[in-house]
Amino acid sequence: MFVRHLVFLVSVIFLVTTMQGCSKEMIGGAAVGAAGVGAAYEYQNKKQMDRLEEDFKAGNITKEEYLKRKEDIKSGSIIY
Repeated sequence: MFVRHLVFLVSVIFLVTTMQGCSKEMIGGAAVGAAGVGAAYEYQNKKQMDRLEEDFKAGNITKEEYLKRKEDIKSGSIIY
């Protein structure tokens, strides 16, 4: 999980530093775009977590499967 966040952070820093020659509007637009992508990714994780909880409460999956899938979602999320 830490490695994923580190790679993401390094990628963002790389993109920002390579865009120094671009206009100020482009840098701001890139930051807004990156924030939008991050928000969309976290929204997808939230939907997956909600579906997972519904499946578990309905008895469609075992506790072991629930815990495994929950950990998979958490490992790819900043919020969870």
